Amino acid sequence: MRKKRSVEEIIHTLKTDPGFSQNVTHWHTVEAKPARYAPIPSSVPTDLVRVLHGRGIEQLYTHQAEAIEQTSRGNSTVIVTPTASGKTLCYNLPVLSKMIEQPNARALYLYPTKALAQDQNSDLMEMVEALEGDLRCFTYDGDTAPAARTKVRDAGNIVITNPDMLHSGILPHHTKWIRLFENLEYIVVDELHTYRGVFGSHVANVFRRLKRICAYYGSHPKWIMTSATIANPVELAELLTEEDVVLVDNNGAPQGKKHLIFYNPPVVNEALGIRRSATLETKRIASKLVEADIQTIVFARSRVRSKCC
Repeated sequence: MRKKRSVEEIIHTLKTDPGFSQNVTHWHTVEAKPARYAPIPSSVPTDLVRVLHGRGIEQLYTHQAEAIEQTSRGNSTVIVTPTASGKTLCYNLPVLSKMIEQPNARALYLYPTKALAQDQNSDLMEMVEALEGDLRCFTYDGDTAPAARTKVRDAGNIVITNPDMLHSGILPHHTKWIRLFENLEYIVVDELHTYRGVFGSHVANVFRRLKRICAYYGSHPKWIMTSATIANPVELAELLTEEDVVLVDNNGAPQGKKHLIFYNPPVVNEALGIRRSATLETKRIASKLVEADIQTIVFARSRVRSKCC
């Protein structure tokens, strides 16, 4: 039976364990920060405010309110805040606000993977259903049944897809997507930081095609992009979209106390300077956390290594 222990107890154990501490090259502690709030902007319709109140949201984090304000002014934005800081509301609220005001408006949501699109879709669907209106939100990817694709093209106020499907399934058939492209108000790009290197250059070309088709049908959508913390979000966003963007990084979400530990696996052969496998050492440390009933996540560079952990 697991013996449940607190994170503080685990931290104390690691600091006082010579077998662990002697391999730590640097230990940095980031203190907790309280949330910072702002009123819900006046640009959010009362029906949508009612939905937020029904979910227990009486006010927004500072970055959420700022993102909505910038979007309502007609600016393209890139929102850069930590994971689980509520970036989803930064684009769902302005998109839904626009559609309440203009029922024919359309939005295109782009996620790097189908799995992420499906995960985000559930939260959006709850808000759409709570509005009790005629808004329709659909996912369009390789798993979408052929019989459903026509409905998505004709009735989808919000179309959720990925760059691959946009490239191969939507843009080449733009004449079937006239309602989308004629009324496209927003393009949402989540996980912006994943579009780098060769993949990023391919996506940038897809975006160029997307913009040309939008211009052909008379629409000039604004971009709302979100990213994990990176050093050059504006540069990346403007290279990908060839648009001027406004940075929103005034994070108001609360943050718990964090310990950043730089750890070298122990030396197993001093003569050759060989250290213990990083994968095996990660497995050993993670096992201690799991045994203490501490929620734990381990990242690996490959699926093979992740199975070893």
